[in-house]
Amino acid sequence: MVQLSNALQRLLALVLAIHVVLLVPAAPAQASLFHVEGPIPTDLGVQAKGLAPCQFPAHCALERWPVGDATGALAGLLPAVLALDGVELVETKERYLHATVTSRLFGFVDDLELFADQTHGLIQARSQSRLGDSDLGVNARRLERLHQALLANAVP
Repeated sequence: MVQLSNALQRLLALVLAIHVVLLVPAAPAQASLFHVEGPIPTDLGVQAKGLAPCQFPAHCALERWPVGDATGALAGLLPAVLALDGVELVETKERYLHATVTSRLFGFVDDLELFADQTHGLIQARSQSRLGDSDLGVNARRLERLHQALLANAVP
């Protein structure tokens, strides 16, 4: 039997742990290595003109997508939202959806909001990190993925 030094044993354990965290499919939210939630933003929900503006664009993304039937488009986006890794629905109404999205590795929590602005024929989409100075583009990519789903599925 081969004897390994303590340093080599620790290195192999670290490599195995990284392999497990990065390659094994994770269950939503609960499977992250850490869970760094942060406080729930106070500006969630529909304001006077729709979703709140992004106060800190480095970790927030806001888009408006023109659609014919905003309520129908929001309903059509639900499967794409549910397909996001680490998503958990918090609130769903006919014209509003709020979900949290927890990152797989560190458990950072982002808030995702969609609003069916029927008056202006828009889907307003907002994704914001609860903590940090930068999201490295994660929120913008999440909204782009949802926008592509909206376009690909010809959601009204």
